[in-house]
Amino acid sequence: AEKARTAAARADWAGVIEASGHAAEALPPSDTPLRMELEMDRADARVRKGELPESISDLERLLAEAGENRDLPARTLQRLRSQLASSQYYAAWLMRLEGAPSAEWLERAEAARQQFRLLAEQSHSNSLPRLAADYEQNLESVIRLERMDLSELKGLPLPRDCEACKNCSQQSRKQRTSRSPQKTGGPPPETPKDARKAGQGSRPQEPGS
Repeated sequence: AEKARTAAARADWAGVIEASGHAAEALPPSDTPLRMELEMDRADARVRKGELPESISDLERLLAEAGENRDLPARTLQRLRSQLASSQYYAAWLMRLEGAPSAEWLERAEAARQQFRLLAEQSHSNSLPRLAADYEQNLESVIRLERMDLSELKGLPLPRDCEACKNCSQQSRKQRTSRSPQKTGGPPPETPKDARKAGQGSRPQEPGS
C-alpha cells in the first residue's frame, strides 16, 4: 500500500496499478474490505492511465462480489458505487464525443444515473443531507450530459481524470464481444482514433465521491 501511495504522489499510474494489485493479492482471504479498497485504488489508477473500460469491468466485478458479502462496511460499498457511477459517466461522455451510437453511450449514462440516484436515496435515509445533495448534483450532471447538444459538448474540456482516455467506444465493443461472442449481422460502427475535442465554456459538473 505504501508503494502505491508513493507512486500516486508521482502520478505514476502504472506503478499504482502494479503496487495495489500486489498488495491486494498478499492479503488473507478474510480481509475483504481492505482488498476491495486496494482494488478500487487500482481501478482509479486505470482510469487515469487511460484504461477506462477495463476499470469499469473491474468495478462491476467488485460490485457483484459485494452483493454476496453482507458484512461489507457501508462506507466501502458507497465508495464502490460512487466510483463506478463516475466511471460510467466519463465513459458516456467520451463515447458520445467519439461518435458512438446513442444506444451505446446512453447505456453507460443510464447506469451512472441509477447508481447516483441510489446513493442519493441511501444518503437521505441515513440522514446525510450534504452527501445526498452531492449525489443529486452528480445525477443532474448525467442528465445534462444526455440532453446537451453534441456541438456544445465538443467545446468543453474533458473530465480531468480522463484526459488520457482514448478509443473508449472501440474498447467497450471489444469487451462486449469477448463476453458474448455472437454474430451481430455486420461490423460495428467505425470509431475515429481520437475524436475528442477540448475547449472552454460551462460544463456538466464532474461527479465527486
